This record gives sequence, structure tokens and C-alpha cells, in this order.
Amino acid sequence: MTTYDLLREFADSWGLLMLVVFFLGVIAFVFRPGSAKHHAEMAAMPLRDESAPQADNGDAYESAKKTK
Repeated sequence: MTTYDLLREFADSWGLLMLVVFFLGVIAFVFRPGSAKHHAEMAAMPLRDESAPQADNGDAYESAKKTK
């Protein structure tokens, strides 16, 4: 068996499994409970005033909801 055949066999079986597990892990991380506050803060980041940094009071989700 050549190196090419060995690597192709690995990619066809275990490589695919590793990519599926990684994809499911990323999806679980993004949609985990309690991540809404973090995502609201990241979504509001481009709209911040750069001359005055936002105070880190841990309430970015509530402040993002008030601006709507």
C-alpha cells in the first residue's frame, strides 16, 4: 500500500469523522446556554465609539437591548 492510498483511506474514514465532531462541537459552543450576552456584545462592537471605551460592567446584553 502506497503512502497516498494510506492517507486517502485515513481521510475517507477518520478524517471525515473528526471534521463532523469538530463541526458539532463548534455548533454546540455557539448555541450554548448563556452565550447570548457575549454574542450581543460582539454584534455591537463595530458600532462603539472608539474615543471612549465601553465600561465592562458585564451587562452588554441589556445595554444592547436598550439601544434598539
